[in-house]
Amino acid sequence: MVKFTGKRRPNKPAKPYPDFPLFPHATRRWAKKIRGRLCYFGKWDDPQAALDKYLAQKDDLYAGRKPREDKEGFTIADMCDHFLNWKDQLVRSGELSPRTRLDCGQIADLIIEHFGKSRLVSDIRMEDFVALRDKLAKRWGPVRLGNVVQQVRSVFKYAFDAEHIDTPIRFGPGFKKPSKKTLRLERARRGKKLFTQDEILRLLAAAGDQLRAMILLAVNAGLGNSDCSKLRLQNLDLEKGWLDYPRPKTGVERRAPLWPETIEAIRRVLEKRREPKDPDDRDLVFITKYGQSWHKEIADNPISKEMRKLLNELGINRSRNFYALRHVFRTVADASKDQPAIDHIMGHESPHMPSQYREGISDDRLLAVTAYVQQWLFGGPAEGDRESLR
Repeated sequence: MVKFTGKRRPNKPAKPYPDFPLFPHATRRWAKKIRGRLCYFGKWDDPQAALDKYLAQKDDLYAGRKPREDKEGFTIADMCDHFLNWKDQLVRSGELSPRTRLDCGQIADLIIEHFGKSRLVSDIRMEDFVALRDKLAKRWGPVRLGNVVQQVRSVFKYAFDAEHIDTPIRFGPGFKKPSKKTLRLERARRGKKLFTQDEILRLLAAAGDQLRAMILLAVNAGLGNSDCSKLRLQNLDLEKGWLDYPRPKTGVERRAPLWPETIEAIRRVLEKRREPKDPDDRDLVFITKYGQSWHKEIADNPISKEMRKLLNELGINRSRNFYALRHVFRTVADASKDQPAIDHIMGHESPHMPSQYREGISDDRLLAVTAYVQQWLFGGPAEGDRESLR
């Protein structure tokens, strides 16, 4: 005799009335087949709620469209999911970097942690944002606080723009970025993000081949961490001494002449360059000793770590990092008094009207700018000291 161990199928309820458009499915939900696909609308014990949902969604379903969400039940979790799905689409289309997408995910986590994932977006009040800002202000300084406030506002703005909520969220007067005065005082407290000529020369003398080449690219042409880690062989013409490299972040055109010191440092890197493990990295200029790219979609990337080690070894402290070298290039180059040429080297897009008519910058102007910075950096030490850096 075989013992029956399966569960008894539930007795399906009868339709509330003969013309009821839904049928009871075995999953204990009211359902209907639309365009060849089963659609479910609610539990057996509440046929009226299932009918209301069917009536609200049927036009979209019969048209082959995804039904719109019930705005009255739109939660914080729903909002963050939709926001991140949109950002994922931008990543797939190449319009958003994975690094920025990572930042968006962290902001979504922060919003869910503070408000709760089941909280209705329509229930959020101004005092909730005041409490969030107070919490953030205890965690971060004014600059980071301002960035996070703006990012949080953008998530809620997306919900309105995408028609997930009917009215824009009122943040109130308390949920704003820190004032310009506060930012100025904070910047004065932390000090300027600059290295002196002597400090850069010390860094060049002590750095390994790859980091030394990166430092020179930063001071020579204003490259940042991501720029160096993504630099490819086709961006360089070492014979003629030029770099043509649209900014990975914005795609803005960028061209810069390379110093002899920079060219020699890059050649030395290429002579010792390991074969990359990933075929996609085969034309990257910089490959780690482990055969990997220097580029990582994290805040504390490998270049930052190597630079911090070197700064600590040399006793060069304060709140400065590799990216501060880009500040150095801009600050020193400004004294050459050719702002359009400097903007072109750095990949800055000017919003001013004259730039809309400018179709290019002559190489002579670019050479004059980098020569000025080169003289600032190498003009001080004796010739013998300069030779020792090569």
